Amino acid sequence: MTGPAFDPDAIAADLLSGDRRALARGITLVESTRPDHRTQAEALLRAVLPKSGQSIRLGISGVPGVGKSTFIESFGGHLIAEGRRVAVLAVDPSSARSRGSILGDKTRMELLARNPAAFIRPSPAAGTLGGVARRTREAMLLCEAAGFDVVIVETVGVGQSETAVADMVDMFVLLLLPGGGDELQGIKKGIVELADLVVVNKADGEMEKAATRAVGDYRNALALIRAGSALWKPPILRCSALEGTGIADIWQTIGQYRETMQAAGAFGQRRAEQARAWMWNEVQESLIQALRQHPAVREALPALEASVLDGTLPPAVAARDLVARFLGRETLSAWADEDSAGDGLTGLPETATNRAPRAG
Repeated sequence: MTGPAFDPDAIAADLLSGDRRALARGITLVESTRPDHRTQAEALLRAVLPKSGQSIRLGISGVPGVGKSTFIESFGGHLIAEGRRVAVLAVDPSSARSRGSILGDKTRMELLARNPAAFIRPSPAAGTLGGVARRTREAMLLCEAAGFDVVIVETVGVGQSETAVADMVDMFVLLLLPGGGDELQGIKKGIVELADLVVVNKADGEMEKAATRAVGDYRNALALIRAGSALWKPPILRCSALEGTGIADIWQTIGQYRETMQAAGAFGQRRAEQARAWMWNEVQESLIQALRQHPAVREALPALEASVLDGTLPPAVAARDLVARFLGRETLSAWADEDSAGDGLTGLPETATNRAPRAG
């Protein structure tokens, strides 16, 4: 079946002029899994890379019912009123299973979706979390090249995608309800440790006083969960996305964070570390794909999988057998001798799968 034809040079030229349709077409290209499209996508990324990197990249996550969509729409509207252009991307690993999309119809952010200074893109509905995250990183670069100076990467609920998002953004924002410290019990400690800013939403109506109390509760609870860094102690703010109150303070705090981190050199260092980890993630993804497609591996895989499933072969032994076939070796004994650490990952940078928790 023949898919759409892409001209990377034409897409790049239109995209760099701020054409949103070209941006959408470019993202469709980088999301494609066809080998020929991958080559064209890499050409497009090479062409626009020098024009990317000028935005502030924000990751936004929140507990169910926190009003994340309303917050992003209110926040995005505030930024656009200041003359900025806002792109919203999503990382939704569940879409890979359901073939659905949390932003598919864009009705959750109807006003923002209609604004010519905004661009909303649903999560790619195919692949693993790693694949979805990779395509989101590339989409982020395209959005920056198209002139969007604020790129928001949204996660679904509070689950497995937060670490992947934190590994691609400058600042990670966690939205919470006015429930006080008890609310944190339902959130994994590792996710709280990722937050550079905590926002208590729904500070309006009957919940306004509760939200004020919650700010203090969360501050005390977070002091026990995580230690602040020498550069930045995550503030806890309150807002009402529905009424628009507190949104300006949040944006001002984000600006302060950026200035603080840039002055210390930590902003660029974080991006450099993310780029390095991204490169190694690409190496790992490419190797796994090549291994799965190798004739010797494909021939042996059914029998090895069956042996693992019926309990007659340890998974580690089956894995080493497959890697040996991929490398054209009878066994992996020589490789094991070379890697005395035994994990095969010696010297690799921290990634979403092997990183240690962030201290601050």
